[in-house]
Amino acid sequence: MHKEFLMGNEAIALGALAAGVNVVCGYPGTPSSEVLETVAARRTPATYVEWSVNEKAALEMAAGVAYSGGRALVTMKQVGLNVASDPLMSLEYVGVKGGLVVLSADDPGPISSQTEQDTRTFARFSKVPCFDPSSAAEAYQMIQEAFELSEKYGTPVFLRPTTRVCHGYASIDVKDVNEYHVNTPSGFEKDSSRWVIFPRLSFANHAKIEARNEKLQDEFSDNALNSILEINGSSRIGFAAGGISFAYALEELTSICTTDDRTVRDLADQFGGFGLLKVGTPFPFPEKLALSFLEGLDAVLVFEELDPVIERELTYICGKYGLKTRICGKLSHHTAPSGENTRDSVREAACKFIKEFSADSANIPAEPTTSAVSQGTETSPSDTVQAPKLPVRPPVLCAGCPHRASFYAVKKAMKGKKAFFGGDIGCYTLGNAAPLDMVDTCLCMGAGVNIAQGIGCIDPETVCFAFVGDSTFFASAITGVVNAVYNQANMTLIILDNSTTAMTGHQPHPGTGKTLMGDVVNMIDPVRILEAIGVTEVVKVNPLDLEQSVETVKRVSALPGVKAIIFKYPCIALSKPTMHCEIDADSCVDCRTCINEIGCPALVIRDGAVDIDTALCTGCGLCSQVCPMGCISLA
Repeated sequence: MHKEFLMGNEAIALGALAAGVNVVCGYPGTPSSEVLETVAARRTPATYVEWSVNEKAALEMAAGVAYSGGRALVTMKQVGLNVASDPLMSLEYVGVKGGLVVLSADDPGPISSQTEQDTRTFARFSKVPCFDPSSAAEAYQMIQEAFELSEKYGTPVFLRPTTRVCHGYASIDVKDVNEYHVNTPSGFEKDSSRWVIFPRLSFANHAKIEARNEKLQDEFSDNALNSILEINGSSRIGFAAGGISFAYALEELTSICTTDDRTVRDLADQFGGFGLLKVGTPFPFPEKLALSFLEGLDAVLVFEELDPVIERELTYICGKYGLKTRICGKLSHHTAPSGENTRDSVREAACKFIKEFSADSANIPAEPTTSAVSQGTETSPSDTVQAPKLPVRPPVLCAGCPHRASFYAVKKAMKGKKAFFGGDIGCYTLGNAAPLDMVDTCLCMGAGVNIAQGIGCIDPETVCFAFVGDSTFFASAITGVVNAVYNQANMTLIILDNSTTAMTGHQPHPGTGKTLMGDVVNMIDPVRILEAIGVTEVVKVNPLDLEQSVETVKRVSALPGVKAIIFKYPCIALSKPTMHCEIDADSCVDCRTCINEIGCPALVIRDGAVDIDTALCTGCGLCSQVCPMGCISLA
């Protein structure tokens, strides 16, 4: 064993390697991406790693590994779980032979996601056991236990870290390479009665799954990942928490007894301390442990992020066993119904909860005395100095981003026409911001293609466009294009090809000609794919050539059927700039067309005049083509 200072995602990766994982695959998505990248950097020769084209493909690949007795880890973020849900629901009924862990990283906030969906709720829905780590160190241990549980019960298992666990750091005791578990797959054994899913098999396995999960309730009640802590002795009130919220609760409840708030401190002393239930396996829920925690308590406040999973389970247990313990949390409005928890929000809610409850009353009031935490708003405790609010920094496309030029070319070409611009998930979602305003809809990856088809179906007079990135094209847009071609839609597909998966950290994809294993392979050409599908016209153009780009959009969009334009230029992070633009101050008339038209962050106002921030400018030259006075040039 040795110590390393690790990010949570790095700890998860090293935990998987220590568990003898044979294959790791996934699709990039913050906050999960670093797990797979760390495996790639630290793997042993016995471990294969890949970026798959999407989460569905990754899980299906991992299923084949697990069918063969190998250990497989699949990584994704919570919205990626939607893509993987089709094989996952059936895989739980079929089962596995080797260990299979599905890492679904949740993003409370959300910080970089479309939704705040909770993987714990999906675990109950899919009947898949779930581990919920509260720290980087616990995540390192949990993923090893998850592999063992998966093999023991022949089931996929969820690991659900949240953003603050994924991106938090800690000094962790990790195994040396010679201490890693060595897993030697036995190979796939043909057995259609086991591996081929038929209704009769599903019916029989459903009963087995329910029985297994009942057994896991008891097993998890005796697992150290779930525990009851007494903070400064026992009490008539308690707290329950899971994930990162447990870490916050443990720290804040420990310090509450020494708070400057005399009312809270006196009540804490009067109560004799607090009980704290730690829930590390939210499904199946450790019912027996929770029952022993609830007995003798008058009230419990639950801290958790996103859905009231623990709160509902404790409420159910109270009803099942006739307990009069009052369970409070999101459903009772004692904690916020959405967003992240913080140390401050946990302390604030705990102090208010303690004040509401007195040693002379048997029940907590039906409603909190004040709004414990307003939805989406955090308030600092009364005994601390409130930090100033951070300035609002709306996200924008990078200076020199080729997507800005692509959007502007389409906008200029469609000026005066009734047009629809279907957006997608990626850096280019930022094309919605003024002054571009070129993203009319954004639903999920690849959806813009068939949304454009639907808009055009209702209003044939609308010129319909669908924007997708090169990585998204491979991940989920191809099937949408097939649907549009087959059903004779009239639309223009715009592929914004910057030769990387930029939004999530510049991961390779099938169009880059590189794999995560370091192999150089044949690039899969979107042009040939589109032509094979039956797209009537496919044109590739450099978006930084504004005049040619505008003329291409005008010509191609006027054609009937499904056609495509590929705006191809590398992301600025792939090739560092060697030049920048400058303004001839004597020629500039301060019309500010450059700023008002393209909104590049390198264009600034200094001393009342337009200027270029050379620290940001990449020399793309788009502004020089937009300037009506021709006073901007490359330096």
